[in-house]
Amino acid sequence: MRRVMVRYTVKPGQAAANEKLVRAVYDELDQTSPGGLRYATLRLEDGLTFIHLAVHEDGTNPLLEVSAFRRFTDGIADRCEIPPQAAELAQIGNYRLFSG
Repeated sequence: MRRVMVRYTVKPGQAAANEKLVRAVYDELDQTSPGGLRYATLRLEDGLTFIHLAVHEDGTNPLLEVSAFRRFTDGIADRCEIPPQAAELAQIGNYRLFSG
């Protein structure tokens, strides 16, 4: 099982566009229901910093097959003040957030 966190900060004026693209990913996920994926997106109170948490059970990332996710990632560099930084996470404790 892989646990990944991605954090980035969008440029002022880009938060709404970024959020719209993120919501489109969730709309498609609701329609396609890819197995083996748990995914959440959060925005910090500054309104510009976003954190994505993804857990997928096998060696492939189901998000890569989601067309709305590809549209989201296509323009990410232009929207960002601080580019996406990904980190693999090691679970220490868990209370109902992640199964397994």
